Amino acid sequence: MKNSFTVHDLPLSERPRERLSKLGSEALSSQEILALILGRGIKGESVIVTAQKLLSKFGNLKNLASASMEELTQIKGIGPAKAAQLKATFELSKRLENSSTEGPKITVKSPEDVIKAARNLLKGKKKEHFLVICLDTRNHLIKTSTVSIGSLDCSIVHPREVFKDAISSSAASVIFIHNHPSGDPTPSEDDIKMTKRLIEAGEIIGIEVLDHIIICDSEHLSMKAKNLV
Repeated sequence: MKNSFTVHDLPLSERPRERLSKLGSEALSSQEILALILGRGIKGESVIVTAQKLLSKFGNLKNLASASMEELTQIKGIGPAKAAQLKATFELSKRLENSSTEGPKITVKSPEDVIKAARNLLKGKKKEHFLVICLDTRNHLIKTSTVSIGSLDCSIVHPREVFKDAISSSAASVIFIHNHPSGDPTPSEDDIKMTKRLIEAGEIIGIEVLDHIIICDSEHLSMKAKNLV
């Protein structure tokens, strides 16, 4: 009798590697990304379960990244080799983050600057991706975050998710940007209503919404420039 669960028990479309190939890495949960880094579980335990144990033990990714080799290997399923994989992954991420702050700061002054910062993230996407560009008091780019990935005609966005990274990075303002895979950048009524709701939420928490830009592969539209927000 089979009494253990593995990744292969999941439908093909729900396996982390297949989801990454189809939807991109930003669509994966932290648990799924950790599972891909670890590669495989142990006898009687899926790597998905091992990844969840790591998150449950350390509480969040920041604490996990700070954990020592000794602390990591206390988790069942994490031996010295997998602990080393995790430490190397987090170190590489840290170096990438540090290298991104070494060069000149990107200043966002126009919709074209926004497009330049985000086009590569949205080009060719078959689903709607909603991004938040976080800026400091001088309109320097702090970070760009993917908030949601929706269907071809709908992107579900919640204010708490939209402003989460903006708050944690001490952003003074934000710009929203999402793609229309249809090729038509004209905002829908839902786009306009959602943007107004997010502007109101931003006013409450003290983060100004400067614009919402809709981008297609060949053109874009600034809702502020069109006086739609």
